Amino acid sequence: MNLPDVVTLNPTRDDYAYTFGGRAPLVTVQPGTVVELTTEDCFGGRVRDFADLPSAVCEFPYLNPVTGPIAVAGAEPGDTLAVHFVEITPARDWGVSSTFPHFGALTATHSTAMLHAPLEERVWVYELDVAAGVCRFRARNSDFTVDLPLDPMHGTVGVAPAGGETLMSITPGAHGGNLDTPEMRAGTTAYFGVNVPGGLLAIGDGHARQGEGEVCGTAVETAMRTTVVIDLIKGGGPAWPRLENDHYLISTGSARPLEDAFRISQHDLVHWSGDLLGLDTLDAYQLVSQAGLAPAANVCDTNYTMAAKLPKSLLGRTRAYDGLHDHLRETAAGYLRER
Repeated sequence: MNLPDVVTLNPTRDDYAYTFGGRAPLVTVQPGTVVELTTEDCFGGRVRDFADLPSAVCEFPYLNPVTGPIAVAGAEPGDTLAVHFVEITPARDWGVSSTFPHFGALTATHSTAMLHAPLEERVWVYELDVAAGVCRFRARNSDFTVDLPLDPMHGTVGVAPAGGETLMSITPGAHGGNLDTPEMRAGTTAYFGVNVPGGLLAIGDGHARQGEGEVCGTAVETAMRTTVVIDLIKGGGPAWPRLENDHYLISTGSARPLEDAFRISQHDLVHWSGDLLGLDTLDAYQLVSQAGLAPAANVCDTNYTMAAKLPKSLLGRTRAYDGLHDHLRETAAGYLRER
């Protein structure tokens, strides 16, 4: 097979973006290019110890930096940008998480007003052992420790929004952004509708692991070394980000209230699976209702995000996007053999 072009992108602190849209690309690549990149954690590397409270060491709005944008040659509005994650590896042997006074699923927020006192701001430091595949939790107020499986993923992946809009990187939406779904791990292909020339892909917010829902508002945040293959499908841009791995088709939806995020993701999965299988809407609705899964991605961001999953085993020989996921898996395997 022909080996893909490889581009390396190691941004400096001044290169990081904090929005989707409103920024010129750092690099332009051809479809089919492998991009090796580095990302900083959501705190910009400023939270390193228990005493580093985010409210003291971080500066709003310079949170959740993303690497990019990356323009893709030939990408036009209405096209589909495909991003296959080859590798996602923590760049440090530690990660951090925290609670905030007015952020998270189980506390009063600025839009959910309560009379009780806000949560304590507290930091946890996790030891990361990439070789052993371990992420070590240590309780702050007892001797309890437990080793959790390392499961690296990216919380924030997306393209520039439509209509010249600029959105903060902490906001998930139809462009992608801060989806915070654990499904965005190595081996996954993500599909985004192109809204502006070049697409303008950006990636950040590395998580050593994250539970579904990201309940406290942060995962195990860490810097990453990540490799992706970026490809382009002319036309067919999905209304909302879609994901595919070896076993599932996955639709996403981001909105408030949570029911609307659920509805968006289910609506897209019903139509996606129906189109692939040649089913009318109600037959596809019935199939998804009985065979689908609905994990929460995040219930704490400015919008909530839900995922809707359908086993690919139900598709038989049918392949989404003409089997592009399988093709990108082969490209990734060839890159890894020759690296």
